[in-house]
Amino acid sequence: MQTDIITVLFKRKPAEKYLDILKKEISGKINLRFYDEPYDPQEISILVSGRSDRSELENLPNLKHLIFTWAGIPDKLKAYMPDFPNISIHNLHHNAIPVAENTLALLLTAAKFIIPPHNALAKNDWRPRYQANHSQLLHGKNTLILGFGSIGKHVAKLLKAFNMTIMATRMSIQSSHFENDVEVFPTAETRSLLKKAGFLIITLPLTDDTENLIGEEEIDLLPKGAILVNIGRGKILNQKALYKGLTSGKLGAAAIDVWYNYPDSEESRADTPPSDYPLHELDNIVMSPHRAGGLNASETERLRMLHLARLLNHAAEGKDLPNKVDLKRGY
Repeated sequence: MQTDIITVLFKRKPAEKYLDILKKEISGKINLRFYDEPYDPQEISILVSGRSDRSELENLPNLKHLIFTWAGIPDKLKAYMPDFPNISIHNLHHNAIPVAENTLALLLTAAKFIIPPHNALAKNDWRPRYQANHSQLLHGKNTLILGFGSIGKHVAKLLKAFNMTIMATRMSIQSSHFENDVEVFPTAETRSLLKKAGFLIITLPLTDDTENLIGEEEIDLLPKGAILVNIGRGKILNQKALYKGLTSGKLGAAAIDVWYNYPDSEESRADTPPSDYPLHELDNIVMSPHRAGGLNASETERLRMLHLARLLNHAAEGKDLPNKVDLKRGY
């Protein structure tokens, strides 16, 4: 068992009410230090940061772990981290449950065509009630989740309530197996699985292997009228293929939270098309501005502190820290 004191440096000090939550959860073997207060760089073995650069790592000679306060790592960090082979990188997955809940909300909104009738009735227009209903039943259908990590597993738990048959893919396995009634396959079997998936949910990270993973050929493999949800990264799903699938009728509907174009300034936030294609003109898409992981600030920070405490307590107990990032895989 670990007996040494673990000294943790925060680049940004949490607000006191959230810091109190963290202090209640962590081991007494953990000392907390903050950038804006005096600290000894020699003592620091863990850095908690939402942003980091080379000079910070160089100034902490005994640093062993870098904890990023979200999922994923910046491209800039990937470039210079090989120069620090003794430092491991770890993510926090505190947003997995919020993202999973919002994934379910997006899926239901798309499958049940909630938005067009809402928009009509907001203008006192009742005609959608008497028109063809394009909504789909979830009960008993097949769903394929691409990416069976923290988010994918929570999504699967929620979908079980609909008595769905759930399949999933994971990049790190070589053969299929069951996990809690979900059959998990290697990514090499994705194309064959698409043929059986009435619902497709993308929860993958963006890497060289996943960029444009779902294009026109893959969408054509889906059953006609399939529902697609992307809460992974925009470029995993080819935007031309998405538009063509929605306008041709191959896709029944889609719900998208992650995009191809993002605002590059505060001024541009009010007028930046998220795609190069006029998806906003379609009735069979639900568009969300990359907010699936969002909660009110209080809940987000509470979850962040609880998940951070788990990682720090592993270090205090001499255990391997969870959520280690593999730089070669990019997640």
